[in-house]
Amino acid sequence: MLDQKRNIEIEFRSIFDENRYNELRRFLDEKAQLLGEDDKDVFFFTLSDRLLKVVNNISKDNAKIVLKLNRIGKGSDFEEIDLSLSRDQVDQAVNIFTKLDIADNIMHSFQKRTNYIYHDVEIALKHSDVWGYHLELEIVVDDESKKQSAEQKIKEVAEELKIHLMTDQELADFTKNATEKYKQNTSK
Repeated sequence: MLDQKRNIEIEFRSIFDENRYNELRRFLDEKAQLLGEDDKDVFFFTLSDRLLKVVNNISKDNAKIVLKLNRIGKGSDFEEIDLSLSRDQVDQAVNIFTKLDIADNIMHSFQKRTNYIYHDVEIALKHSDVWGYHLELEIVVDDESKKQSAEQKIKEVAEELKIHLMTDQELADFTKNATEKYKQNTSK
């Protein structure tokens, strides 16, 4: 087996309204390092204990398949395995995973997103039809022993930004409700 460097995202999320989104954008534009636009068209394949995504990154003109070895609402750490694609392979990848019929559910969502770095925390300020206005704060580590330190740093930034980090239960409830709403809207 190949020895690969681990890519573990320690991440938290916060949801808010459009006014708070605009306030945070102004603050981050002024105080954080702008990494740029990162708009993505994403297909989510929810598995029983993992999340598989096909990501068409419009802003960066690339694409990838991402396997998260955890699900949202099951902790802050998400080890990821990525496989790069060309953008013209996105539809084919989506078709393969759809035909495999391995997912509990499938969702498609466009994310308008801007990335920043603030106090060594990567911040993605986002809007999507599924999540609405929200923020993701993350630090990538290569070893589980670095998780607690990364979580603490993210919580300090969240406190400074005066945002509520969603708990695992809030995330699980939100994603369950969002999935049900998505299914209702797409079955019409």
